[in-house]
Amino acid sequence: MSKTNIPSGYNPKLTLYETQAAISLIKRTFQDRLSQALSLKRVSAPLFVDPATGLNDDLNGVERPVTFDIPAAGIDAQVVHSLAKWKRMALYRYDFHPGKGIYTDMNAIRRDEELDNLHSIYVDQWDWERVITRETRTLPMLMDTVRDIVGCISDASLMVNGRYPKLHTQLSSEVSFITTQELLELYPDKNPKERENAYLREHPITFLMGIGHKLSNGQPHDGRAPDYDDWNLNGDILFYNPVLDCSFEISSMGIRVDSETLDRQLTLAHCDNRRTLPFHRMLLEGELPLTMGGGIGQSRLCMLLLGKAHIGEVQSSIWDNDTHRICREAGVTLL
Repeated sequence: MSKTNIPSGYNPKLTLYETQAAISLIKRTFQDRLSQALSLKRVSAPLFVDPATGLNDDLNGVERPVTFDIPAAGIDAQVVHSLAKWKRMALYRYDFHPGKGIYTDMNAIRRDEELDNLHSIYVDQWDWERVITRETRTLPMLMDTVRDIVGCISDASLMVNGRYPKLHTQLSSEVSFITTQELLELYPDKNPKERENAYLREHPITFLMGIGHKLSNGQPHDGRAPDYDDWNLNGDILFYNPVLDCSFEISSMGIRVDSETLDRQLTLAHCDNRRTLPFHRMLLEGELPLTMGGGIGQSRLCMLLLGKAHIGEVQSSIWDNDTHRICREAGVTLL
């Protein structure tokens, strides 16, 4: 049974041709603004990695990476889930200094992703990472960076609305900041997604902080791998999506673990077996730079700014038969 639900009365504001042109405009505009705001240089990035390096992202620890053999190299490779750890290693190898960083197009396959209006097995995002110092490894630095990213999104919104006035999706740059524990205390009888939806209806741009650790109810708000974000200095940038009437994650980001935080979080997550992997060993020994970074969904951003009801309207992927039928009956064209 498909989880796709097209709202009653939904009608795409742009034609298929206009949609493709608008996607190109959004991507060009946003990545230019982002690179300027965060002092980032564009780099090339891998589609797959050697799992023995420890560089792949384990997400929530249950998702299966797409694995294939490379006969010429004599190893198996994994399609990346994200580039969170690869970027930090790249900053070390490229000898970047504090205040400077990198960004890249990240394309991935998440085979176990549920298919609905917001989720696809194909992931496309801007992955970015920047070197920081011990003195700037702080919550105020994290919050300032969130405001910079939201400002870039607001600029892209103004640009695309200037080109396509019928969209009417201009976004502000005002951000509400709240922790997952504070959100639980506001809505103790709701599940995590219901809490987000309730809060975002009142605060349409929110940075939800502190994802990964257990809250006072004994449960984390959401899963987060223990070996890249510091669970006390991370979060999700959420927007209210008026088309779907729900909280809409645009970015997962944070200040990365240092050796002390990694040591603690590996134990909490029962992942001590990772300590011997090359990436983790270098980090525990203090060889890698202190960094912050995140991923910003390309299709998610286009979907939000263009007022689309289904992510398949802005990216080409594979869908189940029920999703095709539901979208066809609602007059929604999947790319």
